[in-house]
Amino acid sequence: FNYLSVAVLLPVEVITGFLFYLTRAMVKNANPEKGTKWTGPVKKLVSPFTSLIIKANKDVIKSVAKGGSCDKFYPVNCTGPDVDYASCNPKSKTHTGSSVGLITCDKKSGTCPAFFQDGASQADDEASGGVCLFLGLIVLVICLLGLVKILQRMLMGTSTRIIYKATNINGYIAMLVGAGITVLVQSSSITTSVLTPLVGMGMIQLEQMLPLTLGANIGTTFTAIMAAMVSEGTESLQVSLCHLFFNITGIIIWYPIPIMRNVPLNAARGLGKMTKWWRLFPVIYIIVMFFLLPLALLGISWLFTTGRKGFVALGSILVALIGVALLYFAYWLFKGGSQKMKDFCASCQRRGQYKRDLPDDMEYCKTEIARLKEHTCMPDEANEEVAEGKELEEKTETA
Repeated sequence: FNYLSVAVLLPVEVITGFLFYLTRAMVKNANPEKGTKWTGPVKKLVSPFTSLIIKANKDVIKSVAKGGSCDKFYPVNCTGPDVDYASCNPKSKTHTGSSVGLITCDKKSGTCPAFFQDGASQADDEASGGVCLFLGLIVLVICLLGLVKILQRMLMGTSTRIIYKATNINGYIAMLVGAGITVLVQSSSITTSVLTPLVGMGMIQLEQMLPLTLGANIGTTFTAIMAAMVSEGTESLQVSLCHLFFNITGIIIWYPIPIMRNVPLNAARGLGKMTKWWRLFPVIYIIVMFFLLPLALLGISWLFTTGRKGFVALGSILVALIGVALLYFAYWLFKGGSQKMKDFCASCQRRGQYKRDLPDDMEYCKTEIARLKEHTCMPDEANEEVAEGKELEEKTETA
């Protein structure tokens, strides 16, 4: 849904500025003032634990967003006798001349997280951030796997039928439910991560998961809107409204009309079938769609922003080639390419299965051969070679 919406709305926005002018008119007379910082319920629960491990310095983020660099924040310097907020943070009035980089200390508790290091360079903080990202991904995967296992054991039989019937509601009501749940937990990722395994187990229909996900997309925009309403200026409020109306416009395009609604649904079914045919397909899909494709698009965008005619010409050629490639890919799919993709994925899955089964098959063959030899009283090849060797030695000695 998100890719389809971007494919439609990005060219429209570039040509007309639809979202920009709409949201600018909405915030024209707005006068938000800086107030108490709004914090979601999930963050209140999780923040005390994450602050013990790592805490991001938002001043660095703001500086980079305004075109600055991280150099002025390094090296990290704690001027006080202890490594704590009062000694290390430049905002503290206790000690002067201190500085912190990407990782800062917690103002409320006054302590510094485990990954904070006095005298750290930018490379040190980046390494700590990479380690935390890796650990976070591991924890996320473990939690999702545990969630699926628990749901499989808890929701069986009657429970499955009850949830199946309970979620079989009108699509627009399902959107409200998805938006409401996301507003409460302040994370669309949590909503979709919990509901997706239920779809895989057949407890929620795919047709019902789509409006729940669309509602979650709308619900996640309220976090940014509420935060923008207690911030100074109208820029953050306009950006958050752009996010909201991007999702609303996408829903208007892809959901009300059944033919348009079937486009993302059929795409989801196709991806599910590809995963069934080849288990490694989701990994390749994630790498291509969430890493390689965004990097390629960012690279092409950079070519147009340099202002050099050579780079602009190269970017234009690449865009034309990509357009031709997409048209040819669509034509290839229409002319039987989908069946070829299915056969290729099935072949890859079979080869992988053969490799995994080969050791067991070899052991089975050895066991069967040994059993047949024992049943038919056939001598082993090794025994035959020994007997032939002894016979040859006896002939040699006789000669």
